Amino acid sequence: MTTTGPTESLLATLPGQYYTDPAIFSLEQSRIFEQQWFCAVRCEDLDKPGAFRTVQIGRESVLVTRGRDGAVNAFLNVCRHRGARLCTEEKGEVRRSFQCPYHAWTYGLDGKLIAAPNLNDMPDIDRSEFGLNRLHVREWLGYAWVCLAEEPPSFDDTVVSDVTERLGDAGAINAYDVASLRLGKRISYDVKANWKQIIENFMECYHCATIHPELTEVLPEFADGFAAQYYVGHGAEFGEDVQGFTVDGSEGLERLPGVTEDQDRRYYAITVRPQVFINLVPDHVIFHRMFPLTAERTLVECDWLYMPSVIESGQDVSHSVELFDRVNRQDFDACERCQLSMDSRSYSQGGVFVPSEHHIAAFHDWVQKELADK
Repeated sequence: MTTTGPTESLLATLPGQYYTDPAIFSLEQSRIFEQQWFCAVRCEDLDKPGAFRTVQIGRESVLVTRGRDGAVNAFLNVCRHRGARLCTEEKGEVRRSFQCPYHAWTYGLDGKLIAAPNLNDMPDIDRSEFGLNRLHVREWLGYAWVCLAEEPPSFDDTVVSDVTERLGDAGAINAYDVASLRLGKRISYDVKANWKQIIENFMECYHCATIHPELTEVLPEFADGFAAQYYVGHGAEFGEDVQGFTVDGSEGLERLPGVTEDQDRRYYAITVRPQVFINLVPDHVIFHRMFPLTAERTLVECDWLYMPSVIESGQDVSHSVELFDRVNRQDFDACERCQLSMDSRSYSQGGVFVPSEHHIAAFHDWVQKELADK
């Protein structure tokens, strides 16, 4: 690596207020989470018409459900009569419709207003104008991605582009056939840290030798501090004596059918802005979705995905789950430790990146660009 002078190599981080200020977080809600494609729900969770999940996207509660035609629909979770929250449960199932518990306004699975007390006595009301507010939905990698913007950005130029930029080839992720995989384990983490802390931590591996002993045993190059995301197309190689991506390096599961020889025995980490991490290994995929709730609190939902045959046969996946569950807990503890100091005078002007973290500066530039007046 080329050595530079002390001032040439220094890049400043964001100031501490970017991680604590409610006004900045409010801008992020309106200009990032409510404008970008947001990965909301694993489609497998919506296994039949009427199955639903509610998720928080920016300032909005969003209802995602499967229609009678099999399509995934998303709506603002708000009754059009008096603004009551339509569904208060995080998940559930209805037979044919959603009914507001306040005044019984009733909506079909397609969001159309189909009934309400005394509605027939209001001949001037146009039912089509008072259906649930529909949102844009795109299914990809087995997940429903939702956009609240009236005119969503190009899915290919944002979501797919982030994957392409990391892997160097848009088609490389197809080898893992993520949409066909099945959920083997899901763990939710309530992290007392700003969402950007979590992204920055995931993007770099300068910390790996310090806090990830299990991970660096499986991926020895991570002990040198350079994360896989630092290099386009590079996957961190398993250690010579490591048999699988497991907590003790023991043998994993059968390799996913589409994974190539070049992808075998390698780990690829991908950040998809603004709130997704994708981790690719030869026999399974680990998929994180972040739900920023406040400036200092983020819910992270992590899915471990395996071949259907693995799930149906009841094979033991605990060793692979345990590895990244430990990594997650180690990472989130570090993020919470940083969050405690974001309001300190010592961090009012931010900190500094070492060279192996310089790629995070591009993420900071993106955040500031999205928050700027346009």
